[in-house]
Amino acid sequence: MGAPRHSVRAATALVGAVLLLSSCGTEGGDGADARPRAKPAEVTTLVAGREGLSRARISTQSGEILILEEDGSVTTMDLDSAGGRDAFAVTEADLAALNANLDLDFAGLVATDLPPRKTAQQEALEAFAARTQPALPVLAEGAEIDPQVFLAVKVQPLNRGAGADLVEVTANLQRGVDADIAFSYATCALAGWARDNGNPYGRHVRTLQAERNGKLLIGSAFLLSDSKPMGLRVMETEETLRECDARGIPTA
Repeated sequence: MGAPRHSVRAATALVGAVLLLSSCGTEGGDGADARPRAKPAEVTTLVAGREGLSRARISTQSGEILILEEDGSVTTMDLDSAGGRDAFAVTEADLAALNANLDLDFAGLVATDLPPRKTAQQEALEAFAARTQPALPVLAEGAEIDPQVFLAVKVQPLNRGAGADLVEVTANLQRGVDADIAFSYATCALAGWARDNGNPYGRHVRTLQAERNGKLLIGSAFLLSDSKPMGLRVMETEETLRECDARGIPTA
């Protein structure tokens, strides 16, 4: 039948004792040179018996292990004796029995219907998408747009070839025009150009503004795409065209 019946239990107790004693040396104060706590006189652990788990106390000074048997009796074993050393000659059969005794079933303890957790990247992308603003700035309440302030506009691709997707809109307006109205003029002109060239989306990249010869000059760069891009300000061609018409801003 292999080793004595206490073999498996004694081996389990020894493992528990080693883990408990080793943890004493890792707990200390906050400083790097903190002294470890003194080891306890005895430690308590559980050992695997034939009918379940039994309690055992291991003396850290005398080297004795006291095992509480299933019938209530206590078995004393000197770990440094020949019998004690022989008890720890654990066979493969003993290990298999120990594994069977310690086989725990966690079924039902973990919920299976929890929604999948989002990754940090997914959360960051959602947070950035939530910052997206309309293509046209929200004008101040009561603001009126005078069609006479719009002088001229030009859309020019900045890269060449069939896949040209970076364009710049240059718009001229009368001096003193509100910056949001000036940007709206450039965006509406882009929407008209994008419709004629089959571009459904445009992401705003940057806008430069200057005054020259008594006029306001706007230079806005956009990156065109076939699918809706991420960005702080994204132009959807058809929706932007409708908004430009509603505000009375030219689109060509």
